[in-house]
Amino acid sequence: MAESDNSNCLKGYSYAEPEIQQFVKDFSKLILEDALIPQTDPNTRVLNFKQPLDLQKFLDLEIYEEPIPREKLLELGKKVIGGSIVPGHPHFFNTMYSAIDPYSLFGAWLTEALNCNVHTYEVAPVMVTLENYIFKKISSVIGYPDGEGIFCPGSSFSNLTAIHLARFRYNSTLREKGMFTCEPMTILKSEDAHYSIEKGASFLGFGTDNVVTIKTDDRGRIIPKDLEHKIRQCKQNKCAPIMFMATCGTTVLGSYDDLEAVADICQRHNVWMHADGAWGGGVMLSDKLKHLTKGIERSDSVAWNIHKMGGAGIQCSVFVVKEKGFLERCNAYRAEYLFQPDKIYDTSYDIGDRTIQCGRKNDVLKLWLMWKGRGDKAMGARIEKAFENAAYLTEKLKLTEGFRLVLPEFQCTNISFWYIPPRLRGQNETAEWWKEVGKVAPAIKGRMMLKGSLMISYQPLSTKGLVNFFKVIVGNPVCERSDMDFIVDEIIRLAEDV
Repeated sequence: MAESDNSNCLKGYSYAEPEIQQFVKDFSKLILEDALIPQTDPNTRVLNFKQPLDLQKFLDLEIYEEPIPREKLLELGKKVIGGSIVPGHPHFFNTMYSAIDPYSLFGAWLTEALNCNVHTYEVAPVMVTLENYIFKKISSVIGYPDGEGIFCPGSSFSNLTAIHLARFRYNSTLREKGMFTCEPMTILKSEDAHYSIEKGASFLGFGTDNVVTIKTDDRGRIIPKDLEHKIRQCKQNKCAPIMFMATCGTTVLGSYDDLEAVADICQRHNVWMHADGAWGGGVMLSDKLKHLTKGIERSDSVAWNIHKMGGAGIQCSVFVVKEKGFLERCNAYRAEYLFQPDKIYDTSYDIGDRTIQCGRKNDVLKLWLMWKGRGDKAMGARIEKAFENAAYLTEKLKLTEGFRLVLPEFQCTNISFWYIPPRLRGQNETAEWWKEVGKVAPAIKGRMMLKGSLMISYQPLSTKGLVNFFKVIVGNPVCERSDMDFIVDEIIRLAEDV
């Protein structure tokens, strides 16, 4: 059979080729000089906003039969940087992540260069060894004497996994028999908890009608009496309450549930207690702040996104279980093409059956290298600085005319507030007045994006009957008090004539 004439198409794959080595050097330089260094300068823009159709033209999306030169690829890299938001910018407060830690970036680049899967020791000996270690470390931080865990593609997946495990503990025969063979089951969460529980209930076959919502107080924290009442109600209605998800730092108000009270109730009723610390779990690294998660060691599982307040590269989502071996008991199917029992090493190091995934991204290296490079003390100091900046901003808002806090104080670094423009001050606060206030944040946010000077989010909170307000997320360790001042001053500038 004659060889196809594809020789020209198959050039440029080997890193031994001088041209490819130069390309790697060139794009590394581009990333450093165009993406990483400028993001620390507060005088640069946070974004260069383009409408979707304009952005499509700017990026030159079309792929052709023939390749483009490597120089053009570098130009496209510049365009990608130019059209992207800059989360590491000191004036980016929009969502729950910021700059990637330089040591974590080293781990992320090394991960991509090695390009290995993480399911058996055979194909990923270093990564498996690191995962086993890092989950011992994280378990000790949580307070689990013998915990284990997995990396998940986001905390929504972690919370879904918690439901999956809770169902297995309630009735392990469901793996084979399915959900048609037992009484209905319910999942409980607070009204301010993450919406991934509804998604998980739908995905796993419970149905969203079987998600029971627990009331929260005016600060967004669960009301334990209502949890007790709803669990008893479920049992009376012949619906088995299998899991409650407590929250350590809610998405909007940053509230921490009373984990001790939750644990008492869950243990009394044999309900799986899952702690969603995706956002606020980072306080466990700080001796000053870990009281916020007091009682977390009594939970059955924990979700924690270390790419949020912790600074690891996205994504770095850990799911940790108190009982060692439980993940594998729930998930293992021992695929014979992967998990042969007669390998030359201890096959307990083949960790792939801890998760419902098969092939899995290696997320441990960027965490281990960052933690190793920073040490426990600096990891905690990063969290503490975010809380100090958030406290300063809270006081600044209290003292500045036109700003009104959604809560008197905040437990986490989510700082929520309204800006009342001059035209609305000193009026009766009727329903119509609040309707007008609700239009202010979207108007200012639009100006903010077009100017590119600042990024913070806004939203209503229907569970509390609140109209649109601003929500600042403080987490970037390069931010100083001057950046908190900038938020206030820039909103006032942007709000002229609103």
